[in-house]
Amino acid sequence: MTRTEREDDRPLVWLPFDPADLDDAGGAPDGLRYEVVDPTESVPDSVEQVRLYVPPYRTDPAAAEVMARMSSLEVVQTLTAGVDNLLDAVPDGVTLCSGRGIHDASTAELVLTLVLASLRGVPGFVRAQDRATWAFEWRPALADKHVVVVGAGAIAQAVEQRVRPFEAEVTLVGRTARDDVRGIEDLPALLPQADVVVLVVPLTDETRGLVDADFLRAMRPGALLVNAARGAVVDTDALVEALREERVLAALDVTDPEPLPDGHPLWGCPGLLVTPHVGGASSAMWPRAHRLVSGQLHRWAAGEDLWNVVGG
Repeated sequence: MTRTEREDDRPLVWLPFDPADLDDAGGAPDGLRYEVVDPTESVPDSVEQVRLYVPPYRTDPAAAEVMARMSSLEVVQTLTAGVDNLLDAVPDGVTLCSGRGIHDASTAELVLTLVLASLRGVPGFVRAQDRATWAFEWRPALADKHVVVVGAGAIAQAVEQRVRPFEAEVTLVGRTARDDVRGIEDLPALLPQADVVVLVVPLTDETRGLVDADFLRAMRPGALLVNAARGAVVDTDALVEALREERVLAALDVTDPEPLPDGHPLWGCPGLLVTPHVGGASSAMWPRAHRLVSGQLHRWAAGEDLWNVVGG
């Protein structure tokens, strides 16, 4: 058997980055074969040999559709915390693992940025600066506010850790009640008490359209809604109406539709701050992504239980 034939027998892994990028994060384990592939650009002939697939971070339909051609596929490891854009494309019998832990710091930082910027009126001050106008005004502080975080996972906990030092009260809301976490059934009672409502839930059948007209009407007048989850968690038409009536404020890192097209009603709504889905797009992402992928590859090569198995 030639050296090339022996190499071809090694399990094939598709990565969206150079395996050398893992060197400072635990390294890429020996005994595996690696190819750097972006299926949105081209699909190599080796597609049928892929056994572990790490899709590109910014997944488009081509990155999901290629899995139908991976007849040897065993594991998909995403670089995103949410898996809603891949879930339906993962073949039966293939293990799907989320990027839980990769975006906690980045997303929590952005949530805090959106909350502070919205409450303290930073967008208005920036516009005034563009006009060379000294626009002094009093604004609400985060201190002494009640922040309700809808979600109780790793990102929600990271948000809580960053908000509490600002002398704010924080309540986490999960699917079920447990120690220090209120259940989703408590939301109707919590919303009228909340000054800020932060969404960091995965997009599921249960959370799609969670923030509807009734949800928004239950919020305290002038309260701030921050969406760092998925756009479809919010009923866009209901939010547009609430913003136009100036019943709530909002800061959105995600929208439905996304990207937000020219001429969409949200662009003209008062009291709205929009960022272009950059919750994970910071310098904190890649070191954490590399650590997760390296650790996952080592566990898979050793036949150990994998991290972040969806539904596991």
